[in-house]
Amino acid sequence: MNKRILILDDNRAILDVVTEALVYEQFDVLDISLAGQLFQAIEDFLPDLILLDYRLADANGVDLCSRLKATPQYRHIPVIIFSAYVDPGEILLAECEGYLYKPFDLAALFSAVRNLLPAEKELAP
Repeated sequence: MNKRILILDDNRAILDVVTEALVYEQFDVLDISLAGQLFQAIEDFLPDLILLDYRLADANGVDLCSRLKATPQYRHIPVIIFSAYVDPGEILLAECEGYLYKPFDLAALFSAVRNLLPAEKELAP
């Protein structure tokens, strides 16, 4: 079963590129563009990891991450915040597991994602 990644970014071009790249790398991806969709998307999609933009039109990624980590049923989900507009000290307050500065290359994205997702266990023959 492929790992599931939920992406929240209000920039459609970024969503399209990141989604396409992760699907190519064999991840199941759901992308959303509104912060108000986040908790319902988590309930419906059950992601293994969340990529969360810091600067959204309708919310702040650090605040959203803090809410996720304060919610018992979601706190186990690793979160990577990505943005070009953030103070690294503020990221520490979010308790996120990773941070990527925009623009980032796809190798950095794949590395960050794979470092936070547990490897699939191989089944014995």
